[in-house]
Amino acid sequence: MLFGGAILYWMYRNFDFQKIDTVLWHEMDWTWMILSFPFCILAQAFRAIRWRQTLAPVGEHPRLSSCINAIFVSYAASLVVPRVGEFTRCGILKRQDGVSFSKALGTVVTERAVDMLIMLLMTGVALVVQMPVLNNFFSTTGTRLDSIFDRFTTTGYLVTALCALAALVLVFILVRKLTIYNKVKDVLHSLWQGVASLRHIQGVTLYLFYSLAIWVCYFLHYYLTFFCFDATAHLSLGCAFASFVVGSIAVIVPTPNGAGPWHFAVKSMLIIYGVQSDAALYFVLIVHTVQTLLLIVMGIWGWAALSMSKVKVKK
Repeated sequence: MLFGGAILYWMYRNFDFQKIDTVLWHEMDWTWMILSFPFCILAQAFRAIRWRQTLAPVGEHPRLSSCINAIFVSYAASLVVPRVGEFTRCGILKRQDGVSFSKALGTVVTERAVDMLIMLLMTGVALVVQMPVLNNFFSTTGTRLDSIFDRFTTTGYLVTALCALAALVLVFILVRKLTIYNKVKDVLHSLWQGVASLRHIQGVTLYLFYSLAIWVCYFLHYYLTFFCFDATAHLSLGCAFASFVVGSIAVIVPTPNGAGPWHFAVKSMLIIYGVQSDAALYFVLIVHTVQTLLLIVMGIWGWAALSMSKVKVKK
């Protein structure tokens, strides 16, 4: 959180915040922003449906409403403590529908792995379609991967690998020495069942559809905001896709909703595409703030719905 705050302070230290009211109420087309909201809700709903689908092979059958509301709450919770939402939603399903926490967490691990593969695929497409612009971005921001890996020698890679192996062996020995080894083993077994649930999933085509639909909705949720501002309304679909991919990668940094890294990444991309610096700063500040507020509203809705929902007794 401090890292994200430091980036935001650096970006907006000389910014004219007094003009925000003018931009919000006189220069911005709110119609497109409102039209983007349903795609955020749809993305979360598709994620909940996909999650429920992966829980079935491990013998867990939570209510769809519980899954959806748990997802809503999880994203809001991650705004307070980054990444805590993954544990929050598993805890909600355990409380509401008696779902095994460790199995649910295992399916979340698998889910994140699938999302990472989709992100890698999108990154590959963006590199092919927008290679000159992305090269410019990496050069401008000093994030060229080749410059990072060039600093490692063969000896460096070997030492790093040996240290990692030694750490794993040490952890294994310590776990074996603990009196709660059997309990830990059972939890890890349940966790692995959740991770491996994808192998036994029914309806692979549907699973792939939900996985792609999540990211299509995320993209549309972002892309429609381009039409809210004169400075970005004329930009191409390729620009929107490239900046979306770079922003999605930036969100991996554990800050609330990617605050800070996302602002910097998207702002840098927009400037490369010809958007003036001030206009790019207004865009990322307003879009991120509104989308974050939407997550908060959805989280409150999910929490209220769960509070009024009866706890399901698992048979």
